Amino acid sequence: MVALQAKLSKKKKKAPEMLRTQPQISSGREKPASSSGPVNLQRMLSPTLLDRLPTERSITVSVPSLPKVELCPVLGKALVVKMKAGGDRLPKQRQVLIFFLLMGVALAGWESRRYSVREETESGSFVANLAKDLGLRAEELAARGARVVSEDNEPRLHLDLQTGDLILNEKLDREEMCGPTDPCVMHFQVLLQKPLGVFRAELLVRDINDHSPEFPEGEMTLKILETSAPGTVFPLKKAQDLDVGNNNIQNYSISPNSPFHVSTRSRGDGRKYPELVLEKELDREEQAELRLTLTALDGGSPPRSGTAQVRILVVDVNDNAPEFEQTHYQVQIPENSPGGALVVKVSARDLDTGTNGEISYSLFYSSQEISTTFELNSLSGEVRLIKKLDFETISSYELDIDASDGGGLSGKCSVSIEVVDVNDNSPELTISSLTSPIPENSPEIEVALFRIRDRDSGDNGRMTCSIQDGLPFLLKPSAENFYTLVTNGALDRETQSEYNVTITVADLGTPRLKTQHNITVLVSDVNDNAPAFTQTSYTLFVRENNSPALHIGSVSATDTDAGANAQVAYSLLPPQDPRLPLASLVSINADNGQLFALRALDYEALQALEFRVGATDRGSPALSSQALVRVLVLDANDNAPFVLYPLQNGSAPCTELVPRAAEPGYLVSKVVAVDGDAGQNAWLSYQLLKATEPGLFGVWAHNGEVRTARLLSERDAAKHRLVLLVKDNGEPPLSASVTLHVLLVDGFSQPYLPLPEAAADPAQADPLTVYLVVALESVSSLFLFSVLAFVAVRLCRRGGAGSMGGCSVPEGHFPGHLVDIGGTGTLSQSYQYEVCLTGDSGSNEFKFLKPVFPNIVGQELGRKSGGNPTLQNSLGI
Repeated sequence: MVALQAKLSKKKKKAPEMLRTQPQISSGREKPASSSGPVNLQRMLSPTLLDRLPTERSITVSVPSLPKVELCPVLGKALVVKMKAGGDRLPKQRQVLIFFLLMGVALAGWESRRYSVREETESGSFVANLAKDLGLRAEELAARGARVVSEDNEPRLHLDLQTGDLILNEKLDREEMCGPTDPCVMHFQVLLQKPLGVFRAELLVRDINDHSPEFPEGEMTLKILETSAPGTVFPLKKAQDLDVGNNNIQNYSISPNSPFHVSTRSRGDGRKYPELVLEKELDREEQAELRLTLTALDGGSPPRSGTAQVRILVVDVNDNAPEFEQTHYQVQIPENSPGGALVVKVSARDLDTGTNGEISYSLFYSSQEISTTFELNSLSGEVRLIKKLDFETISSYELDIDASDGGGLSGKCSVSIEVVDVNDNSPELTISSLTSPIPENSPEIEVALFRIRDRDSGDNGRMTCSIQDGLPFLLKPSAENFYTLVTNGALDRETQSEYNVTITVADLGTPRLKTQHNITVLVSDVNDNAPAFTQTSYTLFVRENNSPALHIGSVSATDTDAGANAQVAYSLLPPQDPRLPLASLVSINADNGQLFALRALDYEALQALEFRVGATDRGSPALSSQALVRVLVLDANDNAPFVLYPLQNGSAPCTELVPRAAEPGYLVSKVVAVDGDAGQNAWLSYQLLKATEPGLFGVWAHNGEVRTARLLSERDAAKHRLVLLVKDNGEPPLSASVTLHVLLVDGFSQPYLPLPEAAADPAQADPLTVYLVVALESVSSLFLFSVLAFVAVRLCRRGGAGSMGGCSVPEGHFPGHLVDIGGTGTLSQSYQYEVCLTGDSGSNEFKFLKPVFPNIVGQELGRKSGGNPTLQNSLGI
């Protein structure tokens, strides 16, 4: 922390004491601070506020009613405030005034933040507290992912996220980093995220005196004419010191005492070189050779030195030294020039003749870099390239060329070579952060943060950054060549789950160079699509009497999401009719949607079943959809035909009366039967299975009507027994038989009482008695029958439609399985017959009168029953 120290001196000469206090604005009630020592003002100014204050001079400030204030530099890092006060105490109000005065001076020189460190400082050394300088807490630095990014991507600095301290990662060698460049400044940025922030900073690597001056040669040889006049200057080869500033060479000296002294000169770049100055004339006859020690001394503390031997040969007169046409050559050469390319040709002339006029060229001083980059032709003076140049590494060179004649005289010129930048460096792109995958349906999201750089200069170093068209992404520029790649609106994974983004960075040079970087951005799934059934409704068929747990069909739903969001579970939804026992009839496999019938179905009880199934994904929150399933029960031929008429009653067989005068085709009776099945399983056909006299009666196959096939004659038996077969059209077909008794009579007025078949009197009766009894009973029965028939007809007509148009019908419930629901049985026209029954212990008589057409829709349907049902009630005559 840079501190401002206010040094207050008393009139009495006492040793000052250092008091470290915090500057505060006094309320006027506190006692003034003692002026017995300096006051250090801290934490009120940023540590870089005084970086740009001039450090070569002192600033004296005069304020009325205040002591004299003098701002003095202290090592370029702080200002010492000297106050000369006449009193013993300095009020705090005056301290505050001085503080604001100093703050205004500091703010006048504000620039970007700079830190400094001495080279060769140990790794792990503290540089600065970035958290404090940035006004952030260490926890905020860690939360925002603070990082230090240098221009050359070398990890020389490290940011401790726990303390906010900037720490050296390695020892810094200023000469390796910057070479002869002074000052040596390493630029870096502090990168913060969430939100993005980039703060520029510089690290000044201060030189230390860790290199001694070195001469290129341990011994230099000079040939000096004995006629040289005092004051003649002879250039000497300079020493090289890798340090800069005061640590570089500051002075040259020569020993022992001789007719020469050394003069130290400075170049335009500030570097110093020695010149040997002749103080008095030489006499070759007295001394033909001199040996001197040349010492180069730098300005470090402690100083370092280097020496070289100078051998001076005194030669005879050669009164003309070579002279160059120009003492200074300036050339430019593109950095992409090939090896062997001519850089410059220097030329010198010598007015002497012979060997004294023969000139040879040489590099007067050649560093390792120059000797490996350029070559000088000693005869022609041509300077050519040995290797390719790199503007980004070294942008200029200085050559010193010496021209020597055969007599030992020489001349010197300098060549300044400026390397011209060409667009030979493609832009560089460095990804700092990348987010992939990114969730769909989200607004603008930062996908990537990257930095671009071009090592060229001018237009060659200016860049443009772009991505391909047609992508839902945008590039947003930020500070210091940083860019962010963000989404341009919400993405839909179901439309496209992966994007290949190509970032193109191109410079503005000629020709334009570009760099491309591909980024693959994956889109993660969000549960935004409900399962969809392949059909809105499904129709399934199952044949009745199926086995339990029979697979009857499947439903299928798909979800365009992915992962758990696309996993579908099936279920049965509660039926709309709560009385429907759906759970005991059908089940569904939750994983694949297969439907099973849990028990055997009966078409006669349940023809169709409708319910809804649901498909739910496993997302959060879960989404679902529904579909309608209709199960149609197919009929099986499991019901035999049931004969409604004639009634099959073991105790009272049905007897039909047919007059003997009936014409062929006379309707004797009609067999009425029903089948509980449907479709062709309920199509009934009739056939005469057995007859007392074959050929006398016939039955119609489709409606069951029994008619006479021919005229009746007296020879035909009076009583006939017909057995008829009723058969359905199922597979296999089922059938039922019915027995019909037919009695031939001469007329309906003729009384007839059939004799019981079961019992016969074994004893022979008297024929006369028999005839009398028969005649009496016949007359009585005929009379009684006629009266009863007349009364019955009258009652039936009087009842009319109010009593369903018949005289007497069976009451009770017909079994439901006997009704042809589809209307395809023999009752499709809803026949009802009006009958009259008389019964006694011995015989029954049935008379077919006429068919009527009542409305029997109101009769309830019942289940099938084993055996033949009977009419519960009958009317006796």
